[in-house]
Amino acid sequence: MPPTQQPSVVHTGITVRSLEASLAFWAGALGAEIERRFHLGGEFAAEVVGVAGAEIDAAVIDLNGYAIELLQYTRPEGARHHRPASNEVGSWHLALGVNDLDATVQACSSYGWHTLGEPQRMPDGPRAGTRFTYLRDADGSTIELIESP
Repeated sequence: MPPTQQPSVVHTGITVRSLEASLAFWAGALGAEIERRFHLGGEFAAEVVGVAGAEIDAAVIDLNGYAIELLQYTRPEGARHHRPASNEVGSWHLALGVNDLDATVQACSSYGWHTLGEPQRMPDGPRAGTRFTYLRDADGSTIELIESP
């Protein structure tokens, strides 16, 4: 039976290797504002995320009205790194509309993000002239940049 109310998006959570480096990227390259920082731990964190002994340093950033939660697990030690290719089940990306794709790619590259191919322009259809590219960081996070004509 469907819920009585359709769910709404609250935020997108991204697990990162370094909270400080990720905050620098999102604020520096993309202009996000840091809304709040916090720590999660104990039974609450372990039960919510399903990781025994989880200790998490986190921050919520606001990207033009869209909330992104960045999570750095400080415990347990030895976090695994998952870097799926775009065609692997379980991979994800966050699409961002930008005014200047080339300048945004350049800004992102100074924080270690790289394009997965050359930016492409949609040749026809309702999005004709729109430019697209995927970028990925060392943690395996993927964003798509979209520049309307």
